[in-house]
Amino acid sequence: MTEIAYSERHAFPDGDAPHSGNAAGVARLIAPLPDADLLGIAQSNNLSETVYLLAKGEPDLWDLRWFTPECEVDLCGHATLAAAAVLFDAGAVTGGEARFDTRSGRLTVTQLGDGRLAMDFPEVAFRPGEADPAAVAALGATPGEAFEIDPIHGARYQMFLFDSEAGIAALQPDFAAIKRSGVNLIATAAGTSADFVSRFFAPVAGVDEDPVTGSAHCTLAPFWAERLGRTRLTARQIGPRPGALEVEATGSGRVTLIGAARAYLDGVIKV
Repeated sequence: MTEIAYSERHAFPDGDAPHSGNAAGVARLIAPLPDADLLGIAQSNNLSETVYLLAKGEPDLWDLRWFTPECEVDLCGHATLAAAAVLFDAGAVTGGEARFDTRSGRLTVTQLGDGRLAMDFPEVAFRPGEADPAAVAALGATPGEAFEIDPIHGARYQMFLFDSEAGIAALQPDFAAIKRSGVNLIATAAGTSADFVSRFFAPVAGVDEDPVTGSAHCTLAPFWAERLGRTRLTARQIGPRPGALEVEATGSGRVTLIGAARAYLDGVIKV
Protein backbone atom coordinates (compact mmCIF):
# COMPACT_ATOMS: atom_id res chain seq x y z
CA MET A 1 0.00 0.00 0.00
CA THR A 2 1.22 3.50 -0.90
CA GLU A 3 0.49 6.47 1.33
CA ILE A 4 0.21 9.88 -0.36
CA ALA A 5 0.15 13.21 1.48
CA TYR A 6 -3.12 14.87 0.53
CA SER A 7 -4.69 18.27 1.11
CA GLU A 8 -7.77 20.15 -0.01
CA ARG A 9 -7.88 23.89 -0.44
CA HIS A 10 -10.71 26.26 -1.33
CA ALA A 11 -9.16 28.38 -4.07
CA PHE A 12 -10.39 31.89 -4.84
CA PRO A 13 -12.84 32.15 -1.91
CA ASP A 14 -15.46 34.89 -2.02
CA GLY A 15 -13.88 37.22 0.53
CA ASP A 16 -14.41 35.87 4.04
CA ALA A 17 -17.47 33.81 3.11
CA PRO A 18 -17.11 30.20 4.30
CA HIS A 19 -17.63 27.29 1.88
CA SER A 20 -16.94 29.48 -1.13
CA GLY A 21 -14.40 29.31 -3.93
CA ASN A 22 -13.37 26.18 -5.80
CA ALA A 23 -12.29 23.07 -3.93
CA ALA A 24 -9.20 21.30 -5.26
CA GLY A 25 -7.39 18.19 -4.10
CA VAL A 26 -3.59 18.28 -3.92
CA ALA A 27 -1.66 15.00 -3.83
CA ARG A 28 2.12 15.16 -3.22
CA LEU A 29 3.68 12.09 -4.80
CA ILE A 30 7.05 10.67 -3.85
CA ALA A 31 7.17 8.49 -6.99
CA PRO A 32 5.15 8.34 -10.21
CA LEU A 33 1.83 6.48 -10.17
CA PRO A 34 0.11 4.82 -13.15
CA ASP A 35 -2.37 7.07 -14.92
CA ALA A 36 -5.17 4.67 -13.97
CA ASP A 37 -4.46 5.36 -10.30
CA LEU A 38 -4.30 9.13 -10.88
CA LEU A 39 -7.70 9.04 -12.55
CA GLY A 40 -9.08 6.67 -9.94
CA ILE A 41 -8.06 8.96 -7.08
CA ALA A 42 -9.65 11.92 -8.88
CA GLN A 43 -12.85 9.91 -9.29
CA SER A 44 -12.81 8.97 -5.60
CA ASN A 45 -12.26 12.60 -4.58
CA ASN A 46 -15.08 13.69 -6.93
CA LEU A 47 -13.83 17.29 -7.04
CA SER A 48 -13.65 19.35 -10.21
CA GLU A 49 -9.86 18.91 -10.10
CA THR A 50 -7.26 16.84 -8.31
CA VAL A 51 -3.69 17.98 -8.89
CA TYR A 52 -0.60 15.78 -8.58
CA LEU A 53 2.84 17.10 -7.64
CA LEU A 54 6.15 15.31 -8.06
CA ALA A 55 9.37 17.09 -7.07
CA LYS A 56 12.03 17.40 -9.75
CA GLY A 57 15.80 17.53 -9.43
CA GLU A 58 16.15 21.20 -8.54
CA PRO A 59 14.75 23.44 -5.79
CA ASP A 60 11.21 24.83 -6.06
CA LEU A 61 10.38 22.88 -9.22
CA TRP A 62 7.66 20.24 -9.54
CA ASP A 63 5.95 18.26 -12.26
CA LEU A 64 2.23 19.02 -12.05
CA ARG A 65 -0.74 17.23 -13.61
CA TRP A 66 -4.48 17.99 -13.38
CA PHE A 67 -7.34 15.45 -13.45
CA THR A 68 -11.11 15.86 -13.38
CA PRO A 69 -13.15 12.76 -12.46
CA GLU A 70 -13.31 12.01 -16.20
CA CYS A 71 -9.99 12.97 -17.76
CA GLU A 72 -6.61 14.67 -17.58
CA VAL A 73 -6.75 18.34 -18.62
CA ASP A 74 -4.24 20.76 -20.12
CA LEU A 75 -4.69 23.82 -17.91
CA CYS A 76 -6.29 24.51 -14.53
CA GLY A 77 -5.90 27.66 -12.47
CA HIS A 78 -7.63 26.99 -9.17
CA ALA A 79 -5.87 23.65 -8.64
CA THR A 80 -2.50 25.24 -9.41
CA LEU A 81 -3.26 27.92 -6.84
CA ALA A 82 -4.20 25.22 -4.32
CA ALA A 83 -1.01 23.26 -5.04
CA ALA A 84 1.16 26.34 -4.56
CA ALA A 85 -0.65 27.20 -1.31
CA VAL A 86 0.03 23.70 0.06
CA LEU A 87 3.72 23.99 -0.82
CA PHE A 88 4.10 27.47 0.67
CA ASP A 89 2.22 26.41 3.83
CA ALA A 90 4.55 23.40 4.20
CA GLY A 91 7.69 25.53 3.81
CA ALA A 92 8.60 23.57 0.69
CA VAL A 93 9.25 26.70 -1.41
CA THR A 94 12.68 28.05 -0.53
CA GLY A 95 13.17 30.81 -3.09
CA GLY A 96 9.86 32.67 -3.00
CA GLU A 97 8.56 31.24 -6.28
CA ALA A 98 7.01 27.83 -6.93
CA ARG A 99 7.61 26.57 -10.47
CA PHE A 100 5.59 23.89 -12.21
CA ASP A 101 6.22 21.97 -15.43
CA THR A 102 2.82 21.18 -16.97
CA ARG A 103 1.05 20.35 -20.22
CA SER A 104 0.82 24.13 -20.70
CA GLY A 105 4.52 24.74 -20.17
CA ARG A 106 6.27 26.32 -17.19
CA LEU A 107 3.91 28.06 -14.74
CA THR A 108 5.08 30.09 -11.74
CA VAL A 109 3.39 31.19 -8.53
CA THR A 110 4.70 33.81 -6.11
CA GLN A 111 3.46 34.76 -2.66
CA LEU A 112 2.49 38.40 -2.15
CA GLY A 113 2.99 40.45 0.99
CA ASP A 114 -0.68 40.10 1.95
CA GLY A 115 -0.49 36.31 1.77
CA ARG A 116 -2.29 35.95 -1.53
CA LEU A 117 -0.70 34.15 -4.47
CA ALA A 118 0.00 35.50 -7.96
CA MET A 119 0.06 33.01 -10.84
CA ASP A 120 1.73 33.65 -14.19
CA PHE A 121 -0.40 31.92 -16.87
CA PRO A 122 -0.68 31.97 -20.67
CA GLU A 123 -3.41 34.00 -22.36
CA VAL A 124 -6.05 31.86 -24.09
CA ALA A 125 -7.04 33.61 -27.31
CA PHE A 126 -10.57 34.57 -28.34
CA ARG A 127 -12.11 35.83 -31.56
CA PRO A 128 -15.63 36.85 -32.68
CA GLY A 129 -17.83 33.93 -33.68
CA GLU A 130 -21.36 32.65 -34.06
CA ALA A 131 -23.09 31.24 -31.00
CA ASP A 132 -23.61 27.50 -31.34
CA PRO A 133 -27.42 27.02 -31.58
CA ALA A 134 -27.44 23.84 -29.49
CA ALA A 135 -25.37 25.53 -26.77
CA VAL A 136 -27.69 28.56 -26.75
CA ALA A 137 -30.74 26.30 -26.41
CA ALA A 138 -29.04 24.35 -23.60
CA LEU A 139 -28.17 27.56 -21.76
CA GLY A 140 -31.71 28.89 -22.16
CA ALA A 141 -30.61 32.44 -22.98
CA THR A 142 -29.39 34.23 -26.09
CA PRO A 143 -26.13 36.18 -25.73
CA GLY A 144 -25.54 39.63 -27.15
CA GLU A 145 -22.21 38.51 -28.61
CA ALA A 146 -20.37 35.21 -28.97
CA PHE A 147 -16.69 34.38 -29.24
CA GLU A 148 -14.68 31.31 -30.16
CA ILE A 149 -11.96 30.42 -27.66
CA ASP A 150 -8.87 28.34 -28.29
CA PRO A 151 -9.61 24.89 -26.80
CA ILE A 152 -8.21 24.29 -23.33
CA HIS A 153 -9.37 20.75 -22.54
CA GLY A 154 -9.73 19.43 -26.07
CA ALA A 155 -13.42 20.27 -26.64
CA ARG A 156 -14.79 23.35 -28.36
CA TYR A 157 -15.01 26.47 -26.19
CA GLN A 158 -17.27 29.50 -26.63
CA MET A 159 -17.73 32.67 -24.59
CA PHE A 160 -21.15 34.32 -24.45
CA LEU A 161 -21.46 38.01 -23.52
CA PHE A 162 -24.62 39.09 -21.69
CA ASP A 163 -26.02 42.47 -20.63
CA SER A 164 -25.88 42.26 -16.85
CA GLU A 165 -24.65 40.49 -13.74
CA ALA A 166 -28.26 39.67 -12.89
CA GLY A 167 -28.65 37.90 -16.22
CA ILE A 168 -25.60 35.75 -15.54
CA ALA A 169 -26.86 34.87 -12.05
CA ALA A 170 -30.27 33.88 -13.44
CA LEU A 171 -28.96 31.32 -15.95
CA GLN A 172 -30.42 27.82 -15.47
CA PRO A 173 -28.54 25.62 -17.94
CA ASP A 174 -29.45 22.11 -19.03
CA PHE A 175 -26.12 20.39 -18.35
CA ALA A 176 -26.97 17.23 -20.26
CA ALA A 177 -27.88 19.31 -23.30
CA ILE A 178 -24.65 21.31 -23.01
CA LYS A 179 -22.70 18.06 -22.95
CA ARG A 180 -24.52 16.88 -26.08
CA SER A 181 -23.66 20.17 -27.80
CA GLY A 182 -19.94 19.42 -27.33
CA VAL A 183 -19.24 23.01 -26.28
CA ASN A 184 -17.77 24.24 -23.00
CA LEU A 185 -19.27 27.64 -22.18
CA ILE A 186 -18.12 30.82 -20.45
CA ALA A 187 -20.97 33.25 -19.72
CA THR A 188 -19.84 36.75 -18.76
CA ALA A 189 -21.02 40.33 -18.25
CA ALA A 190 -19.81 43.60 -16.81
CA GLY A 191 -20.39 43.43 -13.08
CA THR A 192 -21.81 45.39 -10.18
CA SER A 193 -20.07 43.34 -7.47
CA ALA A 194 -16.78 43.36 -9.44
CA ASP A 195 -15.46 44.77 -12.70
CA PHE A 196 -16.80 41.69 -14.47
CA VAL A 197 -18.55 38.45 -13.54
CA SER A 198 -18.80 35.03 -15.13
CA ARG A 199 -19.98 31.45 -14.88
CA PHE A 200 -18.35 28.43 -16.50
CA PHE A 201 -20.12 25.29 -17.70
CA ALA A 202 -17.96 22.33 -18.75
CA PRO A 203 -19.97 19.08 -18.67
CA VAL A 204 -18.04 18.05 -21.80
CA ALA A 205 -14.95 17.86 -19.55
CA GLY A 206 -16.80 16.19 -16.67
CA VAL A 207 -17.62 19.32 -14.62
CA ASP A 208 -21.19 20.64 -14.91
CA GLU A 209 -20.45 24.04 -13.39
CA ASP A 210 -17.00 24.93 -12.13
CA PRO A 211 -17.19 27.34 -9.19
CA VAL A 212 -14.16 29.56 -9.97
CA THR A 213 -12.20 28.77 -13.11
CA GLY A 214 -8.66 30.07 -13.48
CA SER A 215 -8.27 28.86 -17.07
CA ALA A 216 -11.44 30.72 -18.12
CA HIS A 217 -9.91 33.92 -16.72
CA CYS A 218 -6.97 33.44 -19.09
CA THR A 219 -9.50 34.56 -21.71
CA LEU A 220 -11.68 36.80 -19.55
CA ALA A 221 -8.73 38.91 -18.35
CA PRO A 222 -7.57 40.12 -21.79
CA PHE A 223 -11.18 40.36 -23.05
CA TRP A 224 -12.30 42.69 -20.25
CA ALA A 225 -9.00 44.59 -20.14
CA GLU A 226 -9.64 45.49 -23.78
CA ARG A 227 -13.31 46.34 -23.18
CA LEU A 228 -12.79 48.38 -20.01
CA GLY A 229 -9.48 49.97 -20.95
CA ARG A 230 -7.65 48.86 -17.79
CA THR A 231 -5.08 46.15 -17.23
CA ARG A 232 -5.87 45.29 -13.57
CA LEU A 233 -9.43 44.18 -12.81
CA THR A 234 -11.53 42.53 -10.12
CA ALA A 235 -13.54 39.44 -11.03
CA ARG A 236 -16.19 37.23 -9.46
CA GLN A 237 -17.63 33.91 -10.57
CA ILE A 238 -21.22 33.99 -9.35
CA GLY A 239 -22.67 30.50 -9.61
CA PRO A 240 -24.09 28.53 -6.67
CA ARG A 241 -20.64 28.53 -5.01
CA PRO A 242 -19.15 31.97 -5.74
CA GLY A 243 -15.55 33.11 -5.63
CA ALA A 244 -13.34 36.09 -6.38
CA LEU A 245 -9.94 37.01 -7.77
CA GLU A 246 -7.99 39.82 -9.39
CA VAL A 247 -6.58 39.59 -12.89
CA GLU A 248 -4.01 41.51 -14.88
CA ALA A 249 -3.52 41.46 -18.65
CA THR A 250 -0.96 43.72 -20.24
CA GLY A 251 -1.04 42.42 -23.81
CA SER A 252 2.15 40.42 -23.36
CA GLY A 253 0.54 37.05 -24.06
CA ARG A 254 0.54 36.25 -20.34
CA VAL A 255 -1.99 36.95 -17.59
CA THR A 256 -1.61 37.23 -13.82
CA LEU A 257 -4.29 35.64 -11.65
CA ILE A 258 -4.26 36.70 -7.98
CA GLY A 259 -6.16 35.06 -5.16
CA ALA A 260 -6.15 33.12 -1.93
CA ALA A 261 -6.48 29.40 -1.21
CA ARG A 262 -8.08 28.62 2.12
CA ALA A 263 -6.97 25.48 3.99
CA TYR A 264 -9.78 22.97 4.39
CA LEU A 265 -8.41 19.45 4.87
CA ASP A 266 -5.08 17.66 5.31
CA GLY A 267 -4.64 13.91 5.42
CA VAL A 268 -3.32 10.80 3.71
CA ILE A 269 -4.58 8.84 0.71
CA LYS A 270 -3.89 5.10 0.79
CA VAL A 271 -3.62 3.40 -2.58
